[in-house]
Amino acid sequence: MKRIYLDYAATTPTHPEVAKAMLPYFTEVFGNPSSIYSHGQEAKGAIDEARIHLAELIGARNEEIVFTSGGTEADNFAIKGVAFANKNKRDHVIISSIEHHAVIETCKFLEKRGFNVTYLPVDEYGLVDPGDVKKAITNKTILISVMHANNEVGTIEPIDEIGKIAKEAGIYFHTDAVQTVGHIPVDVNELGVDLLSMSAHKLYGPKGIGALYIRKGTKLASFIHGGEQERRWRAGTENVPGIVGLGRAAELARQKMSEEAERLAYLRDKLIKGILERIGHTHLNGHPSRRLPNNVNVSVDFVEGESMLLNLDLEGICASTGSACSSSSLEPSHVLLAMGLSHEHVHGSLRLTLGKWTTDEMIEQVLDVLPRIVAKLRAISPLLKGQR
Repeated sequence: MKRIYLDYAATTPTHPEVAKAMLPYFTEVFGNPSSIYSHGQEAKGAIDEARIHLAELIGARNEEIVFTSGGTEADNFAIKGVAFANKNKRDHVIISSIEHHAVIETCKFLEKRGFNVTYLPVDEYGLVDPGDVKKAITNKTILISVMHANNEVGTIEPIDEIGKIAKEAGIYFHTDAVQTVGHIPVDVNELGVDLLSMSAHKLYGPKGIGALYIRKGTKLASFIHGGEQERRWRAGTENVPGIVGLGRAAELARQKMSEEAERLAYLRDKLIKGILERIGHTHLNGHPSRRLPNNVNVSVDFVEGESMLLNLDLEGICASTGSACSSSSLEPSHVLLAMGLSHEHVHGSLRLTLGKWTTDEMIEQVLDVLPRIVAKLRAISPLLKGQR
């Protein structure tokens, strides 16, 4: 059985060109970048080149890119770094209620240490109102963190508007752009952000490597101490193969981003239209137009999301019910609940995310298989029987 992978928001396969670029740095160019001899300096040169490619992708300066172990570390670094570097002056942080767990759990950590956190509401599409951001600001506010696009429903937030508000108020602004970098245009200056998180394995790079953009002049405390790597922002011997992979993935993303986004948006819309037309009592979650080109998130009435996933898997189709970080949990999606969905709709949610190797034929197969699965599950569903 040939598998159909539709969970690209969780992770992407490493692009063959990326793997090829990484390979020499495992076996041939294995020197420590901190070493002054040529073997080490060759590795350092590869890191510098990767930094250039990533900076070009997001409109940043090379020296504003700091490599991390991934998006979660980048989020932790940004939020804790700003909080602890400025805690003597301010202690208030503003985030949205639909942030990734890497942001929410970091803020809960801060709350236990005396910081105050405001969790902004979202509308039925998952959009943050910039007006709510402005109202939440106090003279103690030190940081605003709102994700660029939501990982579950794909809604793209008005980051540029929020960035202007933050700048006018003199408040640091961070965005988790893990789902957007390499997929839609991201320019740190147009967005008006001071900090931006990225992860390689969401744009066909390897797992275990990411980056944090830190605008020059941002007051930030390091929380990994040791050597002088990354200009003392992050101690520890660099993951050279991973960094090279991230750099190559960024380079490839720049080459065909608009073309690929257009192709995926076509397949996305075809899948959404097909599901809503062929399966009754289904609802699209997230904004109908302000959404990532590869994201489809629907709620199917009278069916449990986990049951759909198991049956899709038997048909060779990989999907999810929401965030990859919580998909093993039966807890309802905090994103969908924040958007005002009922528990029934939340538990019947299904996320299908498309990518580089998604084809029209795959979409057709899903549209053939999914209605049959839903019909079978509804026939034995106690949820549906309760409606009769």
